[in-house]
Amino acid sequence: MFLGTLGWTIWESGLDYWRWVPRMGVPVALGFILALLLPSFGISKRASFSLAGAFLVIFVGAFSMAFVPMNWTHNAPVAEAGSSLIKLGTKNGISDINQDDWPVYGRDNNASRYSPVTDITPENVASLKRAWQYRTKDIPPKRYGAETTPIKIGNKLYLCTARNQLIALDAQNGKELWRYDPKVADEDIPYTAACRGVTYYKVPINNDIQPQDPNQADTSALSTSTNALACNERIVSGTLDGRIIEVDAQTGKPCSNFGNQGEVDIKKNMGKTPSGFVAITGVPVIVQGVIITGHQVLDGQKRYAPSGVIKGFDVQTGELLWAWDMVKPNINKLPPEGETYTRGTPNMWTTATGDNDLGFAYLPMGNSSADYWSSSRAEEELQYSTSLVAMNVNTGKPAWAFQTVHKDVWDYDLGSQVSLIDYPTEDGLVPALVLPSKQGDIYILNRETGEVLTGVEERNVPVGGVGPEKRSSTQPFSTFHTLRKPDLTAKDMWGVTMFDQLGCRIQFQEASYKGIYTPPTTEQHWIQYPGYNGGSDWGSVAIDPSRGVLIANYNDMPNYNRLVSREEANERGWKPRDELEHDDGRPEGAGDPQQGTPYAVDVNAGWRLPFTGLLCKQPPYGGIRAINLEDGSTLWDRPLGTARNNGPFGIASGLPLTIGTPNNGGSLVTKSGLIFIAAATDNLIRAIDINTGETVWQDVLPAGGQANPMMYRQNGKSYLVIVAAGHHFMETPPGDYVIAYALDD
Repeated sequence: MFLGTLGWTIWESGLDYWRWVPRMGVPVALGFILALLLPSFGISKRASFSLAGAFLVIFVGAFSMAFVPMNWTHNAPVAEAGSSLIKLGTKNGISDINQDDWPVYGRDNNASRYSPVTDITPENVASLKRAWQYRTKDIPPKRYGAETTPIKIGNKLYLCTARNQLIALDAQNGKELWRYDPKVADEDIPYTAACRGVTYYKVPINNDIQPQDPNQADTSALSTSTNALACNERIVSGTLDGRIIEVDAQTGKPCSNFGNQGEVDIKKNMGKTPSGFVAITGVPVIVQGVIITGHQVLDGQKRYAPSGVIKGFDVQTGELLWAWDMVKPNINKLPPEGETYTRGTPNMWTTATGDNDLGFAYLPMGNSSADYWSSSRAEEELQYSTSLVAMNVNTGKPAWAFQTVHKDVWDYDLGSQVSLIDYPTEDGLVPALVLPSKQGDIYILNRETGEVLTGVEERNVPVGGVGPEKRSSTQPFSTFHTLRKPDLTAKDMWGVTMFDQLGCRIQFQEASYKGIYTPPTTEQHWIQYPGYNGGSDWGSVAIDPSRGVLIANYNDMPNYNRLVSREEANERGWKPRDELEHDDGRPEGAGDPQQGTPYAVDVNAGWRLPFTGLLCKQPPYGGIRAINLEDGSTLWDRPLGTARNNGPFGIASGLPLTIGTPNNGGSLVTKSGLIFIAAATDNLIRAIDINTGETVWQDVLPAGGQANPMMYRQNGKSYLVIVAAGHHFMETPPGDYVIAYALDD
């Protein structure tokens, strides 16, 4: 049996190590046991022990190979710093940034996540130590996952907690300076208690309201004037219950002249909005004095969930300036009396990017409600879903839109914040943007016109499944770069043992799979690869303009899905969350009712076996890649994450095997040539040498690090900061830590 299995493994798997593990592990173990029993069959003990020793050597040698880095690719060297023609969006406020600060979520208005720090280098990064630690004391009992990246202006750090408490810390020692609690209830938590960050705004000097004579009789006017002056510097944040909050950046007190005593409710005129159905989890963007926030609409619940309407508010007063309802484009602000904004339309749950020069906000749009059923969508929904929309903030109307998936029924909504660059062409530098996607394609577009700068092809894709007449026969594919791996085959099915692998292989053969964009089916499961958390998600990418390199971490996992008839869904008791007696906290898509459509959906995210919890696809499950921005070529690619916090039955193995784990949360890159990233499920934060892809420093976090790190300087010293709050979806331990690292003095 051993020799036969060995021959079959060589024939089917070649030298792919991870394919050998399930195929040969059990035969080697059985061979060892059988060899020890051979004396019972008349074989000498010497021969028995020799054979058992041979099997033991094979096992130890094979196990040792798991510690050798695999699936690494090095194609070309990274260019030297200063050699690239790529520039950041130079007319977008980049020159106004204090080089010691990290003043916005993506570090600059271009969302580059590029730090000019040069004193922490690949040569000395091993000396990084914890400089200070702060605890927010805000850990939700379930659905935790703050995903927060602080910002730094002057001598203060500003951040939000899982339930939207706003906090200011001393940038040098992490001591709390003030805290504001908007009192978000647990029932308002959507899929995840996420607050990715806050926004800073300083009122222009010529708009400052001067304090009046304190002896004047009109004390109410004095109070209003003084409060406005106090709020010349503001922290702007969204909440999980759909409010925009503004507080004074120095004191944390609400700005009473903004909206209703410091807050604006974005849910107005949306109609019925049950708790948890409308939540702001992204970071507000401010463009030319206009706040634009999208909002998450709870996935999978109802076809006609609350509207995805995009609104623009005056940053100083909170006045509604415009509202974009894509199905009713004639609405400028409010819907007609007695009506609501169109329900169920695509929403923007992630973070926009603002271009202050052009007056555009780039909105990565999601899908219509009921992600996996498209037959009832309006034409306008089909036009704008899973598209990047360039919104003119002065008119509240789209300037242009670019769609990445036609008639999306795979939940491939755009989750990544786009980055703004000036891109070299034959006609010189062109204002451009970099658009990552969940299916792995990366696009470069002219940010003024939406014109594709690096090539997109419409290619034939599978059709059929449920609602075949509603499927698009083609989809756009980027010819610049994709993070997507080749289509799955039965050989890619995996497990720790041959029995796991066999179970997954049977599931593969029984499912419908025709490659990417396999249509949804109900009589059998269908395989979606990459899954809805594949490619680039909300952590987005980092850009080193000096070297012309894009850094992208990514997930490489399939989903195993089935549309479930309404009758079966009712029998299983699948109802929208507002109709359930209690919220069971199940994973997104796992029994989503999609009320108002013929089908519910059952999504096995990551395609896991029910008993062991192991993933059916062989490692790696996630990686990080360096991409040449000028031609889209891969410079290097490597798995990201070890197995130390993963294992069968949910038991952490503790083994530092670089298998490449699922990862959420992006990176930052420094001028000195370092990439800092946590993201993976092994609770490590790493420094990676941009030139080689090698890890040159790491530290164990006390909770999951599913957030983008940031970096700043204070009093001549550089600090690296990560929020370690864990994540329920990633199954990393919860926490409330803000941790800063610095070099030894």
